[in-house]
Amino acid sequence: MPDYDLIIRGGCIYDGSGGEPFVADVAVKDGVIAAIGDMGGGAKEKIDAAGRIVTPGFVDVHTHYDGQITWENKLSPSSDHGVTTVVMGNCGVGFAPSRPEHRKLMIKLMEGVEDIPEVVMAEGVPFNWETFPEYLDALEKRESDIDFAAQLPHSPLRVYVMGERGANLEPPTQEDLAEMRRLTAEAIQAGALGVTTSRSYAHQFRDGRPAPSVKSEDQEVLALAQGLRDAGKGVFQMVPSYDVTAAERMDLLDDIARTSGRPVSFTFMQTPKGEGDWQEMVARLEASKNAGLEVRGQIIPRPTGALLGLELSMHPFSFSPSFREIDHLSLEEKVERMRDPEFRKKLIAEEPDDPQAFFVYVISDLDAMFVLGNPPNYNPRSDESIGARARAMGVDPKELIYDALLQRDGREVLYRPLGNSEGEKFESSGRNLVKNDRTFPALGDGGAHYSMICDAAYTTYFLTYWVRDAKGDKKVDLPYAVRKLTYEPAYAVGLHDRGLIRPGYKADINVIDLERLHLYAPHVVYNLPTGGRRLQQRADGYDATIVNGVVTYRNGRSTGALPGRLVRGSKEAPEKSLEMA
Repeated sequence: MPDYDLIIRGGCIYDGSGGEPFVADVAVKDGVIAAIGDMGGGAKEKIDAAGRIVTPGFVDVHTHYDGQITWENKLSPSSDHGVTTVVMGNCGVGFAPSRPEHRKLMIKLMEGVEDIPEVVMAEGVPFNWETFPEYLDALEKRESDIDFAAQLPHSPLRVYVMGERGANLEPPTQEDLAEMRRLTAEAIQAGALGVTTSRSYAHQFRDGRPAPSVKSEDQEVLALAQGLRDAGKGVFQMVPSYDVTAAERMDLLDDIARTSGRPVSFTFMQTPKGEGDWQEMVARLEASKNAGLEVRGQIIPRPTGALLGLELSMHPFSFSPSFREIDHLSLEEKVERMRDPEFRKKLIAEEPDDPQAFFVYVISDLDAMFVLGNPPNYNPRSDESIGARARAMGVDPKELIYDALLQRDGREVLYRPLGNSEGEKFESSGRNLVKNDRTFPALGDGGAHYSMICDAAYTTYFLTYWVRDAKGDKKVDLPYAVRKLTYEPAYAVGLHDRGLIRPGYKADINVIDLERLHLYAPHVVYNLPTGGRRLQQRADGYDATIVNGVVTYRNGRSTGALPGRLVRGSKEAPEKSLEMA
């Protein structure tokens, strides 16, 4: 009998600790790393990693695969980019707990907040649960290409406890707060990794109503934190309001950490409304650390933004009356109508109108709109925007947008940065956020925004834009970058059994040809339930991805193996975990 199930031979190991790399073999047995060194024994399977880097599997703690995991077995696009563990249930939205009479409401909420078509969820999500523990029991039966963990979302919890009062944003009674606290503790004890909420004005139903959690008072948010304290474990995730001052934002996060006694992380973005806020927030994160509070910012290491096009959910004309008349047509038929000069004139003259004010905002700023290109350019210069180009040419920017949308037979993609972008200033705030020890990469949002955002490939982007291709003080050292993608996010959510290449840790591993690593532009596929569309994004350079000791991807293609399972609750390290700064 072979000594091991798998041996990865001769790769340059970046073990996730941030330490110096070294060349060695990695032996795997029974789903864990068995030994590291010069392995003389045999194995059922071998991977030649000479000239490659070997890293722990990447961990994305901010995704929305809550629905996708119930109808399919691949958590793509995350799993296409070296991610081996995802955490879902973020932003306070999800599908549990949910009484039968509220299921349509939960679908409508996910449609508005996460841009998942209602028909896809109605067909795909089985709702063979009511309580959150029952939801976890249903997930435990699922198989996947990567591991997945769930969190308790605030909005469904509020509606579950308060019924229509919760959906209508009425204030809770003391009894309501006590029940939310009890159910939070119950969910954590059953295996939820944490509890999540949102105060983002962008999180709305499609008709413009705020998500149930958005206007909740501090006492309600802190009731969830008390539930974590009662459980004695778990983490708290929040999308804070960026319509309040940085001080107010951080005060609440500190209160949550103090009340719960547990780690807290939040969506950390630089928005156009709060230029320079990031500096105050970084200072407050350091102050929280000095006060003994575990508060960290989740960042995405590139400007996040919406992708717009005729084949996607939105574009600059999608909310105009004349376009609504043709929105039901096929792409080819839309393009044909839009090439009609009279239709063009009428459409360009109209203004957008939609109950979702945030969506109107997204499509209306033409100075923050660019052609994405292939390979995709996520860091365009301000003079490359459609508005700037139109001024230089002396033409109406709507004319340029119209022409751009018709390129490639209507398949051209426009890019609308929404956060972490201040024109050329992003490089300054970006460098500081990427390299800060109180932040870690996340926010891939896989499983959501199927036709508007494709950020789950941030892992590949990080390793190319910030590590391999960067120069000067922008450059991030590879050992540190690997730690940021692996150990730090795993640590932040209590998954201490992964994120390092060391004996006894989970055998979640990537073998990567860094020089060949390449990110392609997103493209549309039609493979959701009912033939729904979504964006996918390919990459070259991933020689192999291994989950629980099983090779799931070779050269970017699935092997068909499904070793991924539900992760119930936090996990202890097989040895003393690294001390986090």
